[in-house]
Amino acid sequence: MDGSPIVPRGGASLSPTSPTSSRHGNGGPKRKRSGAVTHESSPGSALDDDHGDQGDHDKKRQPGVKRACNECRQQKLRCDVVQEPFQSCSRCNRLKLDCKIESNFKRVGKRSKHAEMEKEIDRLRRNIARAKTQGFMADEDEDVHSPVAPSTATYTHTRNTSLMGSDEAVSSLLHLKRGGAYAVPHYSYELEGVRLTDDNVTHLFNEFFAYYHPFLPFLSPQQPPDQYNQQHPLLFWSIIAVAARRFSPLDCPSLLTNLSGPMTRFLWTTIGEVPSNYHVVKAMCLLCTWPLPTSTTTSDPTHILCGVMMKTATGIGLHRPNHIRDFSRVSVELNKEQLADRVTTWAVCNIVAQNVGTGYGQPASTLYDWTLALRPGDDPALHLSTDLEARLQIERFCDKVSKEMYSNASDPRGVAGDEHRAMLMRVYRRDYGELQASVMSQQLGPIVNLHLRAAALHMRLAGFFDSSKTPGYMDDLMGLWRAASSFLDELLEVDKVTSPRDSVRGTILLYATNYLQQVLVAAGFTLLKLMRSFFCKTIDFDRGRTLFHHSVKAIRATSVVHNDLQWRLAELMVQMWNGARLDSRNNAYNPDDDTAVQMDDSLQLKVRCRHSMSLVFDSVWRWREEYQSAGRGSLESE
Repeated sequence: MDGSPIVPRGGASLSPTSPTSSRHGNGGPKRKRSGAVTHESSPGSALDDDHGDQGDHDKKRQPGVKRACNECRQQKLRCDVVQEPFQSCSRCNRLKLDCKIESNFKRVGKRSKHAEMEKEIDRLRRNIARAKTQGFMADEDEDVHSPVAPSTATYTHTRNTSLMGSDEAVSSLLHLKRGGAYAVPHYSYELEGVRLTDDNVTHLFNEFFAYYHPFLPFLSPQQPPDQYNQQHPLLFWSIIAVAARRFSPLDCPSLLTNLSGPMTRFLWTTIGEVPSNYHVVKAMCLLCTWPLPTSTTTSDPTHILCGVMMKTATGIGLHRPNHIRDFSRVSVELNKEQLADRVTTWAVCNIVAQNVGTGYGQPASTLYDWTLALRPGDDPALHLSTDLEARLQIERFCDKVSKEMYSNASDPRGVAGDEHRAMLMRVYRRDYGELQASVMSQQLGPIVNLHLRAAALHMRLAGFFDSSKTPGYMDDLMGLWRAASSFLDELLEVDKVTSPRDSVRGTILLYATNYLQQVLVAAGFTLLKLMRSFFCKTIDFDRGRTLFHHSVKAIRATSVVHNDLQWRLAELMVQMWNGARLDSRNNAYNPDDDTAVQMDDSLQLKVRCRHSMSLVFDSVWRWREEYQSAGRGSLESE
């Protein structure tokens, strides 16, 4: 305690004035510290040195001195081992220990050893907990806490070795469960922290091809998932992301939410590498058709991604499939199957690009060129399926309407003049009638028919650009009302018929493309705007109110995650409806009333640069001015 040196027993001398000396003089017990033994490797000889002189002490330190065996040295006990010839000591013989003498032997302190063991146990327990979060599953009905339970379980390592790393001891430590059977899943695919087993992928691909593929049938259901992954991982994970909109495996809850971040980073990293693989274009087609969820239009990159998709497609020559070598550094020869796949992909690119342009109220990035023109006698590989061909014709009609109606070079907003627009509307009504007759005669199914109805609404929404003094104004508004109600009737009826559960929500609304969702929103706002105006006196108000409420329910049904854009738009519609306080008694249609309807300019749009979707953006702006700024409404999630 006072800093005096501690000299072990067997030392040459002790200071008569030291505390140690005085305690020995009093006959008190002395506890010898292990670190103070000068010749610890020979405790037996040290004990014999109590009465020896200095010369004997120096002599016993010389090499060849009698040494204790390892076991006795560890316990600091006297040892009677004989080195020459070697004979085990009596203690090792009695305890059946391995008696041996090693020159490099070092004692291990029990306290430090126990502390290390406790740390190791804590570390391994953490590893077990982490392993279980990574997919190790155990039966919970048996004791899992015994540290001495024998292991009878078998383990299967994952394909992804990073899940185990240097902690292979985790596998051996999962024997803490007596007689338990642990199922370690095979994680075959991983994107950042998202891991999927083969069964997960199989179910997700089945989900995609059963419910999403009919909306855009250009991928092969017969092709296995691993082949899609080999073609390009972005295509594989895009299919997974689309399928995860409505389905999450039991062992992968909230898959879409967990995948959104990694998928976004993977997408833009791939684009940054300037892809030359046309399967990347397929992936972008899917992500433009079913974008990852977002809560605002300003954070939605779909329009930008669509432009990248088209530039990537033309950059690798998808629009010139017969001359692909002109876009490659190496000679490329395509067989008929490869040629047909590229033609189909190029057609889908234009269909998707037109949907994005129409749905977002922006100029479409389409390129309807020679490759997509119908010519009798062409190579069958250049022909599209009947569904895609019909869809392409419908989208070309939408493109024609957008370019003529909303690309007027003499107008600062690009909108055609009243007289020119009236003339165009007469021409387009005739063209649409011919297109409708052609498509309906083929009986291609409800999805194609829905897009046909959407094209009619796209054409008729130009009526909101008219003024009350425009000739035929009421006729145009009535045509708009009928187009909106026809689209909603078709959508709701088809959804009810195709519902596998006979419930409110069916397959169409649950799995609808982003474009159909946008047209649904436009139809809902059309009903709301017309019913809040003088026009309501010319229609069946009760039917309109019922149809509007059904459209709000349908928009909510298309919502993928809480508080996403669709959910917020439905809430906005409800607030605007409630704020208008529309009453059927005041707005009822009276066939006996011969009084002329007093028209005004209440239907005029303030937002006029978003093509046919100007109505939607105008409605949102009006909501901000009339409700949000006045504190009468909010879209924040509660």
